[in-house]
Amino acid sequence: MVDTYFLSQGLTTLAGLLLLPFSSLAASQIEDQAEQFFRSGHTNNWAVLVCTSRFWFNYRHVANTLSVYRSVKRLGIPDSHIVLMLADDMACNPRNPKPATVYSHKNMELNVYGDDVEVDYRSYEVTVENFLRVLTGRIPSSTPRSKRLLSDDRSNILIYMTGHGGNGFLKFQDSEEITNIELADAFEQMWQKRRYNELLFIIDTCQGASMYERFYSPNIMALASSQVGEDSLSHQPDPAVGVHLMDRYTFYVLEFLEEINPASQTNMNDLFQVCPKSLCVSTPGHRTDLFQRDPKNVLITDFFGSVRKVEITTETISLQPDSGVTESSYKKDQMVEELMEPLKYAEQLPVAQIIHQKPKLKDWHPPGGFILGLWALIIMVFFKTYGIKHMKFIF
Repeated sequence: MVDTYFLSQGLTTLAGLLLLPFSSLAASQIEDQAEQFFRSGHTNNWAVLVCTSRFWFNYRHVANTLSVYRSVKRLGIPDSHIVLMLADDMACNPRNPKPATVYSHKNMELNVYGDDVEVDYRSYEVTVENFLRVLTGRIPSSTPRSKRLLSDDRSNILIYMTGHGGNGFLKFQDSEEITNIELADAFEQMWQKRRYNELLFIIDTCQGASMYERFYSPNIMALASSQVGEDSLSHQPDPAVGVHLMDRYTFYVLEFLEEINPASQTNMNDLFQVCPKSLCVSTPGHRTDLFQRDPKNVLITDFFGSVRKVEITTETISLQPDSGVTESSYKKDQMVEELMEPLKYAEQLPVAQIIHQKPKLKDWHPPGGFILGLWALIIMVFFKTYGIKHMKFIF
């Protein structure tokens, strides 16, 4: 009896030892799947979008920032993870022919200042000090959550800036400036405080490449609209608004992003090619030596999109047998909701359709020279008929 007991115990132990490699193999496969899913090592996304220019003639800088804001929202980054800083409110400017709107295309069909735009810092709140405090987390305890960058060491952060700049600086509000050294030191503080996993820095300004020359922190990839000594040019003048609507570099980046969806496999190398000198006139630049991964292995959605929280399980989940009926009823309810609810901000007419469509036909008006010639003909006929002596009855 005792021998039988010890024999059964030995067989159980032996079976356990034989199954141990298989269980460890299954666990390692699950870990590999999870690692492959989170290829960049990040679990959340943040975006800091900054327009540093005031005054009506800088309309395009506000439109630049709002266009990028719309794109990242469309690709899945929620407002709670976006810090939007606009130095001026063009939608409410008295010169705006269409109040409460900001358009980024000359056909004026895409309003990038929609109903659910959440501006976190506006007007004189957009300062160098506030920008640096947002990045480094050194803000007063009374600051609301919407004005905080609550990132961690698993966060991928997109930082987009636009405005007027020069060799090694970017102006804020035409009254102060941030230098490339201050910006590099702020990024180093972020790294030391474990506030990011990877960081993508994009700047659209004159001599933009000078702003990333002093970066020295790891895991930073930087793009600029122009090299040192070059101007970053505007795009799409609109006679009705009276100013240019966008900058060239951001315009072509936006056109590129409109072809991206949350499941897209497009990589950063494709983004580097979106605006060649033949289109931008200036020479866009990029810097990748601080970045640990190869840009061709970095998806666009690693920065412009948002990761989804998933739970990997080995358990079998049984579906209900009437799932088809449930799915059909769900689709009907969804169709009813779509008919009742208006289109949201990020679901407007796709920019790709707007960019490639033909401009609208304008109402015909006689040219100024035609009117002047008509008046000259009337005066000549008058003098031919009545002569100079009748002029005293007119004046």
